[in-house]
Amino acid sequence: MLKPVCLRHKQLKVPIIQGGMGVGISLGNLAGHVMKDGGMGVISAAHPGYADPDFYQDPIGCNRKALAIEADKARQIGKEGLLGVNIMVAARNYEEYVRTSVQCGYDAIISGAGLPLSLPAYVPEGTSLIAPIISSAKAGNILLKMWDRRYKRMPDFIVIEGAEAGGHLGFKKDELLSYTYKAVKDIVIEVREMLAWFEKKYRMHIPVFAAGGIFNHHDITEVMACGAAGVQIGSRFIATYECDAHPAFKDAILKAGPNDVAIIDSPAGLPGRAIKNEWLDHKKNPVTRCIRCLKSCDPKTTPYCITQALIEAVKGNISQGLVFAGKNVGRIRQMMSVHELMEELTKGIQE
Repeated sequence: MLKPVCLRHKQLKVPIIQGGMGVGISLGNLAGHVMKDGGMGVISAAHPGYADPDFYQDPIGCNRKALAIEADKARQIGKEGLLGVNIMVAARNYEEYVRTSVQCGYDAIISGAGLPLSLPAYVPEGTSLIAPIISSAKAGNILLKMWDRRYKRMPDFIVIEGAEAGGHLGFKKDELLSYTYKAVKDIVIEVREMLAWFEKKYRMHIPVFAAGGIFNHHDITEVMACGAAGVQIGSRFIATYECDAHPAFKDAILKAGPNDVAIIDSPAGLPGRAIKNEWLDHKKNPVTRCIRCLKSCDPKTTPYCITQALIEAVKGNISQGLVFAGKNVGRIRQMMSVHELMEELTKGIQE
């Protein structure tokens, strides 16, 4: 059994965070059921309002409304469990989504796809927990030094995302293609060493959660032996009955083999990992109606619209869309309930 983790004034009963997956993959239903089983459910702020009929006329308003609606849905299912939101730094309206999430009462703001250098400015102390996603001790040191100097504040916990995660990745493309990246357990050790000075200064413990390639109970115990307080897992939660994605999206996850993943270039300015499909071969999503969602994306030069590609996929149009997934997606072979998955991950059964 895995032990609970204290996150400032909150307790995470089971040290498993369900990764935030956009567009529309992890919304209130999935997050709520993870909460119900003691983990932290996470809603993605990457266009949760994509299905609203007014989305293309008012994407920011629809996304803000959806953040509130999906949080309420998760709370109704998960009751007193912890609820997080994943917000990409690369989002053009980053500050607005962070402030909205605090107002909606999310327990934690988890932020990556870039270093969240200004996150503490938008989250008053005593409200939501703040947690950056980092991929190296060097990046973490830069971030924490800035937070220390500018805000006199530290993260409530940290997510260390290794190179085997799905979606956007904090590694160079050549590292990913040549497999010259560090194992996540080694990054955990380095980050724990880096944190010692900050923890001593602030007289606090900063828990770290390992992500990227964490597949089973053995992987969890291995990274915890290296100093992680828990883990974050994404792709495995897609193949659950409660996941908010279309059944065709889940089928794509189940049918993917070990060699069916590819590293792509994203308009977000980062490499990403996705399942090979017809869309990936041709990227047939020219920008026809830009909603200016990413800071780094220029609609005049971007090779495709990632928002449209992700929306098509979550709606079930897999051949016309982008399916993000982790490196170990080929090992996922059966649908199960969130409860069954949490049981397997915490107790090591049915592996």
